[in-house]
Amino acid sequence: MDRPIEKKHPLIRYKYYIASGVAFLALLIYVIASTSGAKKLRVEVDSLIIEEVKNDKFLEYVDVEGLVHPILTIKVNAQESGSVARIVGEVGSMMEKGDTILVLENPELVRTIEDQRDELAKQIVEYQEKEITMEQQSLNLKKQILENEYQLKKLQKQYDVDVEEFKMGITSKAQLEVKRDEYEFNMKSAELQREGLKHDSAVSVIRRGLMETDLEREKKKFDRARDRLDRLVVYAPIAGQLSDIGVTPGQQVAAGSNIGDIKVLDQYKISTALSEYYIDRVTIGLPATIHYQGTKYPLKITKVVPEVKDRTFDVDLVFTGEMPDNVRIGKSYRVQVELGQPEDAVVIPRGDFFQNNGGQWIYKVNEAGDRATRVPISIGRQNPQQYEIIGGLNPGEKVIVSGYDNFGDAEVLILKK
Repeated sequence: MDRPIEKKHPLIRYKYYIASGVAFLALLIYVIASTSGAKKLRVEVDSLIIEEVKNDKFLEYVDVEGLVHPILTIKVNAQESGSVARIVGEVGSMMEKGDTILVLENPELVRTIEDQRDELAKQIVEYQEKEITMEQQSLNLKKQILENEYQLKKLQKQYDVDVEEFKMGITSKAQLEVKRDEYEFNMKSAELQREGLKHDSAVSVIRRGLMETDLEREKKKFDRARDRLDRLVVYAPIAGQLSDIGVTPGQQVAAGSNIGDIKVLDQYKISTALSEYYIDRVTIGLPATIHYQGTKYPLKITKVVPEVKDRTFDVDLVFTGEMPDNVRIGKSYRVQVELGQPEDAVVIPRGDFFQNNGGQWIYKVNEAGDRATRVPISIGRQNPQQYEIIGGLNPGEKVIVSGYDNFGDAEVLILKK
């Protein structure tokens, strides 16, 4: 007997197809929801550095490496040309001012000085001879005046006798006039001789002055030549360490050429280079510090070279107080150049987020600590330890400052403990 066949309900009949369609639709909805919402990334909290936004003191400074140099290096130059006869100073030795560094020899200069010495001796003899001649001339004039005055007195007495004889009628008037004319002539002649003596004395003074000037000029000329001989010995111009000698025995040295250096070691300076970004803010007198073995050593800027090379400019600093015990030329220190006074500011520690996105945004952690969301921020000044926040964050909030190279373009981080 045939049994009637029951017809299945369509839902039961196509249940596998329906289930597959529902699963596909759910998957499609999940994919659409995932792609249309914020991108998320799960990260381990232990692999992150989370810092708190604080209202703290902010000091803008530049941290650079500086090298120790002597406070002053003196170039020692030869003042006279010659060949190196003997090197006295040793490289690295401490010199006092006036110590001999080396000795030069110049036979031609010696001959020149000897010739000038002979010329000076000749000038002295000529001066003495001319002086004797002038003295003799003066003496002869004085003798002539003395004789004329004697003759004038005799004539005056004779004239007085002739006047008496004229009165007695013994001498004629013509004879008396002749005697008077002779007396007046001799009197005028004596006056002229006295005038001549005065003129000769004045001329002698002038001539003697000119001769003395010429002689003094020759003496100075010889002294200068003799000083050139003394300059063949090169002395230390200042106390310090003889750091270099650039000549060898027998070498010919020109006047003015450098033969060595002396470094003044009673104080040191730190030389460094700063970015051109700070050139308008770095001035002479600006404070700086060195932190070495737990001790802070103060410095100040004493020289700023305004020329920019390779995007940097050079700066010299000197210690204003104590120096580290083991300061040596060529040793390097980390120098912090202060660009202002400490100021109150909202700050966060430095991190690699700045290198990743230029400081335009950061991940801020929620209060529960299980999620971090990307938020835009504005950064102001910075130093090697901190960034100044001028917008986007408030004191007390927490942010992630590390690991940004691993976050990709995720907008939300799910923090797993």
